[in-house]
Amino acid sequence: MKTHLDWSAYDTYGVGDAYAGIPATGGNYAKAVAVCMNNHQCQRDGKGVMCPSYRITHNPAHSTGARVKAFKAALNGELGEQPFSHPDLAAAMDLCVSCKGCKKECPSSVDMTLIKTEYLAHRNEELGVPLRARLFGGLPDWLHRYRRPLNALIRLRNAVPWLAGMAERRLGISAQRPIPEIVGEAFQAETAECCGQRGKVALFVDTFTHYYTPEVAEAAIAVLTAGGYSVEVLRPAADDAEPQRPLCCGRTYLSQGMVEAAKLEGKRVMAALAPALAAGTPIVGLEPSCLLALRDEFYSLSLGPAVAQVGKQAFLFEEFLMREANKGLKLDLKPLPGGKAVVHGHCHQKAFGAMKSVRKVLGWIPEFEFEIVDASCCGMSGSFGLEVEHYEASMKMGELALLPAVRSAPADALIVADGFSCRHQIKDGTGRDAVHVAVLLARALKATPG
Repeated sequence: MKTHLDWSAYDTYGVGDAYAGIPATGGNYAKAVAVCMNNHQCQRDGKGVMCPSYRITHNPAHSTGARVKAFKAALNGELGEQPFSHPDLAAAMDLCVSCKGCKKECPSSVDMTLIKTEYLAHRNEELGVPLRARLFGGLPDWLHRYRRPLNALIRLRNAVPWLAGMAERRLGISAQRPIPEIVGEAFQAETAECCGQRGKVALFVDTFTHYYTPEVAEAAIAVLTAGGYSVEVLRPAADDAEPQRPLCCGRTYLSQGMVEAAKLEGKRVMAALAPALAAGTPIVGLEPSCLLALRDEFYSLSLGPAVAQVGKQAFLFEEFLMREANKGLKLDLKPLPGGKAVVHGHCHQKAFGAMKSVRKVLGWIPEFEFEIVDASCCGMSGSFGLEVEHYEASMKMGELALLPAVRSAPADALIVADGFSCRHQIKDGTGRDAVHVAVLLARALKATPG
């Protein structure tokens, strides 16, 4: 079986273990599936993220363990010659939100997110890439080429119910959910360079930040500059085939199983990172799922040995600040009006243990009280919450803990969430706006004492 992703990390798994239960076909991909040891930690409530779909259904069929069984059946030839398009496998994967909770919380570290990407790539190969998947997956390209007409169309769709209904019938995009609108002016990287005495930082501005929330990048630059850093916004390499198109981690393509397109984006990013890697310059990202793709999925995209160095030099915004605080970084932060916040962590932040740095950094703001919500996935998960067949499940995930916590927060309390999708879900589910930690810190730099 030819795989679309590189599964060589699992090459030695199960060697000499008669009980590993590795499927008959699939090679190292089959070994990745077989890491599950049936301990049923994915079938539980309480603290943690895993498994959001089980938490809303309490049906074992919607758990990581059940998905593993379905893949074992597929790779053992029990689902026919085209197992990846078999309805049993589709049913097992239907409510998987690629939260990476299982990679963190399962004792066996089942990476169902990556397993799902390989599954979707094979399904696309057998059935073709669906139109909706092409729309969602190709978002970075659409935004670059057709930003203004696309935004006009989105605004019209959001304002006119019958257009939303038509999009639901034709494209499967839920009419009950507004589509995020693109800002009038995208992030302008050419104005972002500044000087500092603590060294240089390479800022990776992802697709969502670039086109939807450029204020997050501007806030991050303000904070890093105040901390004494020279901020260089990463741009495509000089020999890039599309030097004017912003860099993208490929996350949207991976989520739709469009692996070859994701590899092209990964190659662009690696070429752009080459000078920073050679110089040992820290790489800082703002959107959890995008920056962490560089530290995780890039290993599976056959991008060369330099990926290992990226894993050492790439940090989420708060991770970098926490690291630098141990080396003497100090920010002149002032109390914020209200002085309270409810904080939601992106699933991937939780999966990679990054919430510790969020807690640490928020603790620097004087007289600031905050509560980190113990919540599973917010339910949006990229395009999942926009899909008509998943809208209801998406909202149920949000209602497990996150949305009630936001609603019960005082009116003057801030809502904090680094994830673009998380902020989208919070706004849709409660009517309240959430802000990125970078925006919060930038406000605290400018706040008037007293």
